[in-house]
Parts: sequence; structure tokens; C-alpha cells
Amino acid sequence: MARFQRLDRLSQRLDSIFRIPGTRIRIGFDSIAGLLPVIGDAAATVPAAWIVLESRRMGLPRHKMMRQIGNVAIDGIVGSIPLLGSLFDIGFKANLRNVEILRRHLDRQP
Repeated sequence: MARFQRLDRLSQRLDSIFRIPGTRIRIGFDSIAGLLPVIGDAAATVPAAWIVLESRRMGLPRHKMMRQIGNVAIDGIVGSIPLLGSLFDIGFKANLRNVEILRRHLDRQP
């Protein structure tokens, strides 16, 4: 379970570690990095890919892993659009989605 907790903490940092003052909107390092064209989005893809890889190592079935890869791809493609991509990241939160896919899978295991 320690491995899952590390992934959960990482996804929180990437997608929702900070709250925008005066709102309930949460952002993370993924959204912030997305403000740097190309480099920021590429850098944010590395930990996102690690979450997918670790999920596979933890026994996530291929079809669920494909959903995770789709989330990372959507985040990367739309995230590469200046400004719009950062706004998309705020709402989409691919890393939290991917950890939730893994959480639901692990909860169903005996």
C-alpha cells in the first residue's frame, strides 16, 4: 500500500496541491509547468507516465491502463495549447483520474 500512497501523493502534487485564493479551485505543478511552452508540458508528462508504469506493475489490467494512457495523451495534447492548455489542466486533472482508476482496481482485489 506504500507504493499506492506515493502515487496518490504525487498525483495530488501534480494536480491539486495549491488552492487559488478566494476560490475552491485547486491547481498543481502540472498546471503551473504548462505555462512554460513545450518544456513544461514535456516535464509534466514524465511523472504522469511513471504513474501509468507503476499502475501496470501493481497489476492494473491492460484495458484500464489504456484509459490511463488516454488521459495522459489528452492532457499532453490539449495541455500543449498555450494558456488554454493550462486552463484545461485545472479542470481535467489526468493524474488524479489515473490514480483513481488504480484505486478502484485495487479496492476490488481480494
